[in-house]
Amino acid sequence: MATKKTAMFTLTERVTLAAGGDTAASATIDIGSYVDVGDRQAIEVHSVDYIYQGATGLLHINASVPNNGSLLTQLTDLNRGGMVFANDRALISSAQLHLDADGGQFSAADLYPDQFGKGAEAGRFVVNDQLYINCQADGTLAAAANVTVRVNCSIVSLSAKDFMAIAIQSTAADN
Repeated sequence: MATKKTAMFTLTERVTLAAGGDTAASATIDIGSYVDVGDRQAIEVHSVDYIYQGATGLLHINASVPNNGSLLTQLTDLNRGGMVFANDRALISSAQLHLDADGGQFSAADLYPDQFGKGAEAGRFVVNDQLYINCQADGTLAAAANVTVRVNCSIVSLSAKDFMAIAIQSTAADN
């Protein structure tokens, strides 16, 4: 299905959630220079990791969420303007981190970290020119919280049929 053009590399973006109640934030990762329609070139996402930190790199996330609260993060290849359901075709990856007032942390029954397997055809192909990160805090943040998203991917060349199928699926997901 795909021929790798590069070794795996990592794209990284950080999103900051402001202090306050039920805050949301978003960011984008520009992948337009990696995707080329004419050459049927796409990005193959191999895995996505999420790192939750407090207001600075030194502060633990519990400093930002001292009481009960949750941090939700999603990576999509279409701009939905907010959080989406798990069956949305634009959803690439998601993570949830729940914290309680006693300092406990756990991730929910979510794909975290997201790994799409091994092998030449194991991955999520993206033919759009942006990746979208949406974050939502459920509860009150005492201080800003930061979420770093690390996308491990490679550039691949697809057959004409495969590229067209992925482009149609992506367009259909937009409706």
